[in-house]
Amino acid sequence: MLLISGGVYKPLYDNGGDVEGVALAPFYMDENPVTVGDFLEFVTANPTWRKSVISPLFSEESYLLLWKDDLNPGSLGRKEPVTHVSWFAAKAFAKWKGNRLPTIAEWEYVGSAGLRSPDGKTEMDFQKNLLALTNQPKPNPLPDVGGSPPNYWGIRDMHGLLWEWVSDFNSALITGESRADASLERKLYCGSGVVGASDFTDYAAFMRYAFRASVTAAYSGSNLGFRTVRSL
Repeated sequence: MLLISGGVYKPLYDNGGDVEGVALAPFYMDENPVTVGDFLEFVTANPTWRKSVISPLFSEESYLLLWKDDLNPGSLGRKEPVTHVSWFAAKAFAKWKGNRLPTIAEWEYVGSAGLRSPDGKTEMDFQKNLLALTNQPKPNPLPDVGGSPPNYWGIRDMHGLLWEWVSDFNSALITGESRADASLERKLYCGSGVVGASDFTDYAAFMRYAFRASVTAAYSGSNLGFRTVRSL
């Protein structure tokens, strides 16, 4: 895990909050996403999270879909990022490690760093390259973690490899009773999505927000993994 200095994250959508941004205390973050090998250790030590016995309340049928059985990832490489893991399972893994899932603010703050500065937008072609990484087809199988250059904080693979769970993935747009929130969610899927945004040029961030708004906690997809953080 690597130390992330405190700072201020300016949300893509303010939602009536502090326009100055979200203050973040220093924290530690995994250098790489959690791997198949890491998750194998977890289910070995925690039988209730194995694919044959996990409660349907905590995951869809696609949970660990490519694993041959509870303790056999099959052809998956041990250093590949683990996928087909629900939010519930990712949260349980993080707790087992003595960590937690990052908040949206923490993930986006680290993800906004360039190669040489904590604010990638100050670097030439940062957003262009980020969008290209976000839109590129995902290889099958996924490559091992750690293949991308480290960003300013030393963190790798935050863009282009897979989507990642965050602790409050469903809080970005949900403010109360669901019918009242319907118009907010629709904004992410049409041109009105730029209304009220802090940076309407950051299309990759719009895609991340839209993805988070489209999943449930039990979702277990082929392009979704996670990493953990630890508070100081």
